Amino acid sequence: MKSKRFIYFILFTILFSSHLLLPAQNQVLKIIINGDINPVSAQYIIKHIQKAEIENFECLLIEMDTPGGLLPSTQDIVKEILAANVPVVMYIAPSGAGAVSAGAFITLSCHIAAMAEGTNIGAAHPVNLMGGQDTSKVMGDKVTNYTATWARTIAEKRGRNADWAEAAVRESSSINEKDALAKNVIDLIANNQEQLLERIDGRNIDLENGEQKTLHTQHADVITLEMNWRYKILNRLSSPNIAYFLMILGFYGILFELSNPGSILPGVLGGIFLILAFFALQTLPVRTAGIVLILFSLVLFIAELKVSSFGILTIGGIVAMFLGSIMLFDQAPGFPVMVDWKLAFTIALSTAAFFVFALGKAVQARLTKPTTGKEGLIGEIGVAASAINTEGQILIHGEIWRAESDEKIKKGDKVIVKRIKGLTCQIEKFNQ
Repeated sequence: MKSKRFIYFILFTILFSSHLLLPAQNQVLKIIINGDINPVSAQYIIKHIQKAEIENFECLLIEMDTPGGLLPSTQDIVKEILAANVPVVMYIAPSGAGAVSAGAFITLSCHIAAMAEGTNIGAAHPVNLMGGQDTSKVMGDKVTNYTATWARTIAEKRGRNADWAEAAVRESSSINEKDALAKNVIDLIANNQEQLLERIDGRNIDLENGEQKTLHTQHADVITLEMNWRYKILNRLSSPNIAYFLMILGFYGILFELSNPGSILPGVLGGIFLILAFFALQTLPVRTAGIVLILFSLVLFIAELKVSSFGILTIGGIVAMFLGSIMLFDQAPGFPVMVDWKLAFTIALSTAAFFVFALGKAVQARLTKPTTGKEGLIGEIGVAASAINTEGQILIHGEIWRAESDEKIKKGDKVIVKRIKGLTCQIEKFNQ
């Protein structure tokens, strides 16, 4: 009897263990990308492609809405998707979302591409740092040819419209979901996730390892893994404008602390902002010239506080800061990373306004007659507290001061202070 129980126990243990070791069946792994394509979002996507492969999910479903991003990050994602041994399904959603620039390339590389109603895809033409098309013909041709060839290669790999993929680069073509379906840019339109999973059910997907996988997604469980707080913070900090703004705030805090030693709070906040900015900048293609120009502008601003240059140093600082801001990030073919020139211009003007105000107050303080201390007595009217014959005492501001005069002054006569020598007032008789 005991042996039978033992055998049952062993069989139950084996069956239970086997169940745990079985790969995930009829489960879809879903992630959501909402924002720029950068090293953080690339790491997040690649991590979950690998997870879907290892745990044998039916597919990886990526719901995306992106304005674009970095070329190296996009290349890493596309390479991982093209080599994936698990189906990757792209779903551009919700309504109003788009797959712009980098998003278009990633969508083209997926095994299945779908869009919700009211979405768009495309607009992958290279642009320069000021947001317009590159006006340099030679550089423009090189950048455009490179990006167009890459887009065509990806589209041909997945059997999609390579001519449109090239047009998205050369002509900034951007289309809605209906045109995308008609032009064989995507595979289907789905109003919601349930409809998407129903329509891709039963499709055969050719994987990179040569195997073919039939999707069973209609009644599959969808496991949604959202970005945790770490990824969300890093992803937000990786925005070029936020990284730049944090850096400027950090510089301002340090600058204020140096100008007013002992303030403490500006220095502490400035240090925190700088650490966050440098952390974000390490994920972005930073140009050394941009950093140097911004640092040089701060040197000029500090020098203006110490040296009266009649605004020349301030103007130089403003120009250096603006040029450094728009040159801060390097360009990549078709994937520009830049500080919004409007933000850079606003910060430069704000800095100018601050220093003009501070400089004006400093000049005003220098030209204003002192009202306190010994210097504040010069030009003041007092009364002789004693007869003054070379030396004596005067009453001024309710205080008795020692006084000297080259003329004789009677007690009670009004006097005017001409200058201060040590603790002695040099006075003259005041004649109204």
